[in-house]
Amino acid sequence: MDRITLRGVRAMGRHGAYEGERDAEQPFEIEIAIDVDLRAASASDDLGETIDYAELHERVVAAVETTSFALLERLAAEILRVVFADARVARAEVTIGKPGLLDGATASVTLARENPRRAAYFP
Repeated sequence: MDRITLRGVRAMGRHGAYEGERDAEQPFEIEIAIDVDLRAASASDDLGETIDYAELHERVVAAVETTSFALLERLAAEILRVVFADARVARAEVTIGKPGLLDGATASVTLARENPRRAAYFP
């Protein structure tokens, strides 16, 4: 299986479990690794044969900006939902960091899941 990775995705959102955390936008740092078969794209040089990472970036940023969750775990699950909308994705890993949260430290959460839609399209 091949991999596409988006590193350094930055988005502003209103996510947090503690009082006041969702009152104002905060920065979030996201990394996404997508396992997908890229043989067709590597042979054809056709964007339609791969995951358009510019479009994926746009959809991930929109998910962070337009939702509001208490937990990073829930936000990561929402980002996975966005990634898994494309049934060609076999597996994905999402890491979300909330920089500067703990005296300058960055807390982060990583979820790694198989795409439940893939089996229905590629048995």
